[in-house]
Amino acid sequence: MGTFQGERFLAQQLDSIKAQTYFRWALWASDDCSTDGTVGILESYRARWGTDRLSIKSGPARGFRANFLSLACDPAIQADYFAFADQDDLWDPDKLAIAIGWLESIPNEVPALYCARTRLIDEDNKPIGFSPLFPKPFSFGNAFVQSGAGGNTMVFNAAARELLVEAGADVIVQTHDWWVYILVTGCGGKVFYDATPKVGYRQHGKNLVGSNASWFGRFRRFLRILIGQFRTMNDRNIMALQRMRHRLSPQSRYVLDEFSRARDDWLIPRVLGIKRSGVYCQTPLSNLALIAATVLKKL
Repeated sequence: MGTFQGERFLAQQLDSIKAQTYFRWALWASDDCSTDGTVGILESYRARWGTDRLSIKSGPARGFRANFLSLACDPAIQADYFAFADQDDLWDPDKLAIAIGWLESIPNEVPALYCARTRLIDEDNKPIGFSPLFPKPFSFGNAFVQSGAGGNTMVFNAAARELLVEAGADVIVQTHDWWVYILVTGCGGKVFYDATPKVGYRQHGKNLVGSNASWFGRFRRFLRILIGQFRTMNDRNIMALQRMRHRLSPQSRYVLDEFSRARDDWLIPRVLGIKRSGVYCQTPLSNLALIAATVLKKL
């Protein structure tokens, strides 16, 4: 769990983790220089739960991505399975049990990632909708252009965690969860997307990353494409993938190379090259935005 100025909702999230029906868990919280009551709340829960259940460390003070990656790559944390936890969500009691039930069906040496749709909740825990339901396969062709797997739902095995460690905590990527999705699919791993929500994804005024389910969120995403932010995201992910090129499957290397070449070509070869690469988004509107970015050379 990465924390920062999270005193308002943190206790509720900690209680939802304590209520898990899968009881063989331990929580590591990395606090990124909070000045409110966040650390005090964590320390009070550690006193009640014990140090075998809750460990607290100081974050790198470089933002949420670096904070989560510092945890994921920390050699002191050893386990068979790993889950990211946001400080302000609510987990359903069977979240870990369902995720680990699927992960246990995958051979240990195969990187594997569980993710799920989310139930959107407001500041008073009232349901206000759902994240988009993604109908298409979760593959490298999707991961390369869309962060479809929400980090607050992710549970992954030790083989997937080893990829993160090999890439390094200092890698420059857009988000930690998008990076996990890219790595697992790019390196021949397995992804299971659960259409049944297992997390209450809280929407409030201080979300660092909120849901894109609303029309405003979709418009904002399209606006980011027009001003070139999508291209900047791709720059980061492409550069980061060079560290792990030796671990990518042949098909993933083809997608990476075809996309990288085409994005800087002139219009007709660019459109044809992006099509050949096989990248795609999960929804018609997202694919329309991908087409617009291709035509406008904002990839």
